[in-house]
Amino acid sequence: MDLALAVDVGGTKMAAGLVSAEGELVASAASPTPRDADAETLFSVLLAVVDSVGGNGDVSVCGVGCGGPMSGGGEEVSPLNIPGWRGFPLRRRLADATGLPTFVDNDAKALALGEGWRGAAAGVDNFIAMVVSTGVGGGIVLNGRLLDGESGNAGHIGHVIVEPDGRDCACGGRGCLEAEASGPAIAAVTGRPAAEADAATIAWTGTLVGRAVASVVDLLDLRLAVVGGSVALGFGDPFFVAAQAELEARARIDFAHGARIVPVGLGSSGPLIGAGAVGWQGLHEVHA
Repeated sequence: MDLALAVDVGGTKMAAGLVSAEGELVASAASPTPRDADAETLFSVLLAVVDSVGGNGDVSVCGVGCGGPMSGGGEEVSPLNIPGWRGFPLRRRLADATGLPTFVDNDAKALALGEGWRGAAAGVDNFIAMVVSTGVGGGIVLNGRLLDGESGNAGHIGHVIVEPDGRDCACGGRGCLEAEASGPAIAAVTGRPAAEADAATIAWTGTLVGRAVASVVDLLDLRLAVVGGSVALGFGDPFFVAAQAELEARARIDFAHGARIVPVGLGSSGPLIGAGAVGWQGLHEVHA
């Protein structure tokens, strides 16, 4: 079986897996992302996770989804939720360590590829995929193509302003969706982990996500947002009901009618299947 080594780098955990050319996740492993660790310690943890999934001679490519921002092609990554990596040369270091052609993209853009391939957006040409977790990210597909933007960072819905006088954000802004609706933001406001949020907090988080999606729907003329991540999926139906209600209340222009916010179709496998899709797409483009 021809396989892609899939790597997902987030502020809470680092994961690796093997993804077939048909989009099947056939193996996976994960480890917590060390807090306050330096760059080399973080990379050593990542390599240990990568080594644990094996794959032997069947692996053709490495695809990576990583929190942003990053420079074009993921040559240097500076995830807001991983302070130890600022300008870290992730693509080159992984390519050197694995000996594989390696392709890196934003983790939420990777999720968009995966959801459009095998998930809730399969067959849809215009949609946004979102992660609501330790951070809040997004990837946008328009006319069947994943948007990159000037530096590869298109889709950062986590830094759409939803509360103009809201909390300070790690990006330097204020009132960003990530500063209001991410897991750490919820914990900072409520004094307890997001997993212990009460009904009002769950509904408010969904409302803020729906508010941000409404702006994207109006701006880009799309009808679908697929949302994953530990916060969104952990909150479940009440989160999605509140998000949908706010989307419908805010996106009132005629062409936005009928826009939907739904859970990702790939569940917890989505980030790794998306990372695998980054690898397969990169390899295809190289050989095209």
